[in-house]
Amino acid sequence: MAQKIVTVYTDDLTGSESEEVQTHTFSLDGVNYEIDLVSENYDRLFEALAPFISSGRKLGRTRGAVKLPKQTPQGPSAEQVRAWARENNYQVNDRGRVPADIREAYAKAH
Repeated sequence: MAQKIVTVYTDDLTGSESEEVQTHTFSLDGVNYEIDLVSENYDRLFEALAPFISSGRKLGRTRGAVKLPKQTPQGPSAEQVRAWARENNYQVNDRGRVPADIREAYAKAH
């Protein structure tokens, strides 16, 4: 008898299936959370938390915690960075997370 195991990756926010789903962890009030998201929804999570992260005090990293990139609460949207990147001859996808090197180049230019 043969067995075939199929792993289906599902975005916890939308319920959509995607090969691009990644697991992210965060904590709030001493409770650790883990969520599986496509990069576009991770960007939404980060943008929602960014004002609180920048105003909070960093206590250090816990084992397995995901390091979030530095971003100011009034920072540019992913679409603004993508538009700038294209105007400056960077290759960037239409969807998903904008690579850190492109965000850094944007920050240096502004």
